[in-house]
Amino acid sequence: MNAPAPVVPAPVLSARKLTRRFGGLTAVGDVDLDLALHEIHAVIGTNGAGKSTLINMLSGELPPSAGALQLQGRDVTGWSQPRLAREGVGRSYQRNNIFLPLTVRENCRLAAQSRAQRAWRLWEGAQRCRTSRALGDEALECAGLAGCADTVATALSHGQKRQLEVAMCLATQPTVLLLDEPLAGMGAEESARMLALLRSLRDGHAVLLVEHDMEAVFSVADRITVMVNGTVIASGDPEAIRVNREVQQAYLGEEPEGGKAGEGGEQGADSRQAALHREQAA
Repeated sequence: MNAPAPVVPAPVLSARKLTRRFGGLTAVGDVDLDLALHEIHAVIGTNGAGKSTLINMLSGELPPSAGALQLQGRDVTGWSQPRLAREGVGRSYQRNNIFLPLTVRENCRLAAQSRAQRAWRLWEGAQRCRTSRALGDEALECAGLAGCADTVATALSHGQKRQLEVAMCLATQPTVLLLDEPLAGMGAEESARMLALLRSLRDGHAVLLVEHDMEAVFSVADRITVMVNGTVIASGDPEAIRVNREVQQAYLGEEPEGGKAGEGGEQGADSRQAALHREQAA
């Protein structure tokens, strides 16, 4: 008797043939992508591959030129960023996007307030809203920042600022997290903390991770999609991506017969290839 086929959960956020054109330039073309709960889905590619344009479309900051986007089975193609955020799509940015003069707690409370608005309570200060304060404190605890809740954000280290941005996303109670290079500019210790945080975010979230750090991607991702020149050339589990010859040539910079190394030159190709080899040896 054959064993029943495993049940594959429906994706929380699904893109089909998602395309963005700028005049005669196609920055992203016909991209299919599924984000599922309890999964970290990494998108990788060299500079100019279309990763930022893709995440901007998924978050509603940039409307697609063609294609469709579904959230929890509903067509949300062309929805604005605020509308998608209210429906549970949170995102972080390549550059820190926090309120530096405010405390860590106040940053998270303000983020939570965007989902727990109480415009009718004109006589009550926003700081006294128990709901937004509770959501903010819960997010800080999850992000590992509860111990510096009363610290002014400008006094945080670079890694803590990146953690705070993730905490602010969490304070909005998202189901989908779109994280754009959360490890950018971090040292080894800060990267380790962020990776631990990313792993914890699987619980209750569908996570999209755009990241250049190959070792980090292979250590944390459940699924990897590789983009080159705005299109997807491969998508699968980390092991499948490691051994994919097209990925090795196009992204990692291996020299195909009669050709030159990919973007980043010999030095960049060497470092990316070394990262892949370390992963294969692990």
